[in-house]
Amino acid sequence: MTNTVETAAEHAPTAGEYIQHHLGHFTKGHQTFVVDFSVWNLDTILWSVTMGVIGCLIMWMAARRATAGVPGRFQAAVEMVVEMVEDQSKAIVHGNRTFIAPLALTVFIWVVLMNALDFLPVDLFAAIFRLTGMGEPHFRIVPTADLNGTLGMALGVLSLMLYYSVKIKGLGGWIHELFAAPFGIYMAPFNLLLNIIEYAAKTVSLGMRLFGNMYAGELLFLLIALLGSTATVFGFIGHVIAGSIWAIFHILIVVLQAFIFMMLTLVYIGQAHEGH
Repeated sequence: MTNTVETAAEHAPTAGEYIQHHLGHFTKGHQTFVVDFSVWNLDTILWSVTMGVIGCLIMWMAARRATAGVPGRFQAAVEMVVEMVEDQSKAIVHGNRTFIAPLALTVFIWVVLMNALDFLPVDLFAAIFRLTGMGEPHFRIVPTADLNGTLGMALGVLSLMLYYSVKIKGLGGWIHELFAAPFGIYMAPFNLLLNIIEYAAKTVSLGMRLFGNMYAGELLFLLIALLGSTATVFGFIGHVIAGSIWAIFHILIVVLQAFIFMMLTLVYIGQAHEGH
């Protein structure tokens, strides 16, 4: 029995190996460069699509069960979120919001659900894989803690920015703005460079902000899990207390980051409706 325990201890991963394993993705290949479109993080795709479907089902159920009388708790909660998003879109976007307000609502619900996956135990799927005999493959369940996922959403927002810029100002008006704003047509090369940098900065900052916060939160959960693996009374108590405190605080982060992403989406699309 002693030899078995000693052997298990010898093969136990170090703290660095444990964190590195949990931060690895379930992919269809090995990435060899910073940008490699041949490698897909299948776990990110799986959970992004799953949370999107669940978010649509939640809103569909809310719309189906909506009544004109006194609303229940579920309907009241959904109505509060819808009203909040509608007020924000009305204040920021001056124009037709038939598509933009539902877009903002979808973004908010979707990002909240993806962020909330961080509350699942960090070793949950590792245990499931061991029980099913699949070994311990790399697998992450928080899509917003993957830079590929957040930058993908940011690129979607960039596409909408360009679409509404052309739709509102016309192709000629948008091209003229690229070369003439903000310093006048005589500074066309500098204006073009500045506008390209602005588009790139908005896209990168939008994706990096959400990724950075959720990645840091995921890393802290892993460090707290390591605290509980020290097999001491202090480690166990510290794990429970620190885990509880961070989980409660993380509820705010989950909602706040979704709200910020939604607000910046509205701000960027609202700016596309305005001319310099």
